[in-house]
Amino acid sequence: MHSNRLVLVLAALLLVGCEPQDRRPGLWLSGEVAPTPSDWTFSNEQMEIFVETRPWYGIRHSVTTVVATSNGKLFVPSIYSEPAEFPGDKYWNSTIAADPNVRLKIGEKIYELRAQHVEDPEEFMVGFQALADKYPFWQQVLEDEAKRPPFVVIRMDPR
Repeated sequence: MHSNRLVLVLAALLLVGCEPQDRRPGLWLSGEVAPTPSDWTFSNEQMEIFVETRPWYGIRHSVTTVVATSNGKLFVPSIYSEPAEFPGDKYWNSTIAADPNVRLKIGEKIYELRAQHVEDPEEFMVGFQALADKYPFWQQVLEDEAKRPPFVVIRMDPR
């Protein structure tokens, strides 16, 4: 009886899919692993991407986020519900703080990268401006500090 439930749960996971959708997190990402490009401007065509992290217990965890590029660097934000120091209460941030090796799905391709919390104020503003240049929401919060949620910027580096 117990093994039948396990089979049903696994079958449901396969039917539903393992990738995140909107605010619902997912598990592992599928797709062709591509070499890390030197030019990320193609990512400007994508409004959302997936980030897969590697928790200590071995089952991948993935989230949906936005992405922007500037000066050959790739940036993603992570918004908090209240002000916090990185990694704060975000599960995926805690996971990358422990193991920064991530996989990004941009379009149909997977890129194996290393997540780095941006602490330098100048680089933070570069990432923030890149997001504002691409997304109306980020432009609004750049222009109006009262609308600005607490967030961090994470740079995605080659491994």
